[in-house]
Amino acid sequence: MAPSLIVCKFNRFFNTQKFFSQYISQASYFLFLRKLYILNLVIDIGNTSFKIGVFNLNELIYTDKINSNFFEKINNLVKDFPISKTILSNVRSENDDIFKIIKKFKPLILDAKTPMPIKLNYNTPETLGSDRIASVVAAASLYKGKNIAIFDVGTCITIDVVNNKNEYLGGRISPGLKMRFMSLNNYTEALPLCNIVNDDKFLGKSTISSIISGVQKGVISEVKDFICEFRKENKDNLVIFTGGDCFFFEKKLKSSIFANPNLVLIGLNEILKFNE
Repeated sequence: MAPSLIVCKFNRFFNTQKFFSQYISQASYFLFLRKLYILNLVIDIGNTSFKIGVFNLNELIYTDKINSNFFEKINNLVKDFPISKTILSNVRSENDDIFKIIKKFKPLILDAKTPMPIKLNYNTPETLGSDRIASVVAAASLYKGKNIAIFDVGTCITIDVVNNKNEYLGGRISPGLKMRFMSLNNYTEALPLCNIVNDDKFLGKSTISSIISGVQKGVISEVKDFICEFRKENKDNLVIFTGGDCFFFEKKLKSSIFANPNLVLIGLNEILKFNE
């Protein structure tokens, strides 16, 4: 991101550009901002992409999804922003070059042993995905005193529950929409590969519309059933959706839910702050 764009971001916090522009150049003003703001860089490392966020305290001021040229983009980001601390959701050997860029910030690597503001009541915490941990931490931090179900809807659908005492109670994992479509195509000879649509019908009138109806209506029924059971058992409850398909589910579900595509990034930032 160019310095001029970053200046625009920071002007939301300080309306000083008019004053300083009379006396110093934009480059000097940018250097002033670099000294003034101490920012957190959070990196969620997925299977095929990275999602990154830059936080000023609790406010997410920059976010991006990186599908290629990881090294170059992370390197430019570190140059453009006055990063103070950073956290990674995990580390893999193929990301060694990126780790070299941010190692000067002494990055925190999230796992089940990392100190965090919730208790993990899970039999095998070492197998619990860092993205699931982060989303639960975010939900508990944003909505204190609530019993919360968090749906992360992407490649897989993960459901995680945290209670009003900040205790993680467990969850569920099932195939996501795209995985279900791909499975029908991969494990049969005749069924075509279909995509998510918004105007699915109750009954299909063709093979394609029947697949779409079966997959999408089936997933929605599965989700509704869990929400109904969760709300019966928990007062002061809240349901949050995140992940790539969160807005699809927000449109399909008539009950009161919240969609937040940046929940994992928010949780990573909360864990980083907790470890200061």
